[in-house]
Amino acid sequence: MKALAYVALTAGRFVYASLFRLLLLRLLLSMSASRNVLVLASLEADISGVALGSTVTVKWQGRRTAWTCGSCGTRHPQADAEGVKRPEWLVVVGLCTHLGSIPLPNAGDYGRWFCPCHGSHYDTSGCVRKGPAPWNLEVPPYEFLDDNKLLIGNA
Repeated sequence: MKALAYVALTAGRFVYASLFRLLLLRLLLSMSASRNVLVLASLEADISGVALGSTVTVKWQGRRTAWTCGSCGTRHPQADAEGVKRPEWLVVVGLCTHLGSIPLPNAGDYGRWFCPCHGSHYDTSGCVRKGPAPWNLEVPPYEFLDDNKLLIGNA
């Protein structure tokens, strides 16, 4: 009889602890920013230390965004003027347009980005040149605040 009481008390404590944990997590999560707010967030980046020809990667909206210090002769021609606001800079979302893998910078047949998962090659303009990727690298909304500051998002 005593063993049954101990089992019942232990089960009750487990249920109470689980409910307390659930309520605490709900309270903490209710204080964080909503997903809609996070999606619309912008990122201000300092570009003063970026050397010519190098690639820098930052996280914006949970995605990798790369920028580097050329029209595409590809499946999806896109003039550089459509996505490039200054000819010496290219800002793209660093996710392969095939299945969302992360391309390696300064690699591949065209010397810029190569996605090792399925073999997509991108050139210096972010245009897909070879492989299964259906589209060019995405250009996020961005603007230059001054010569040393770049604002990604809400541009």
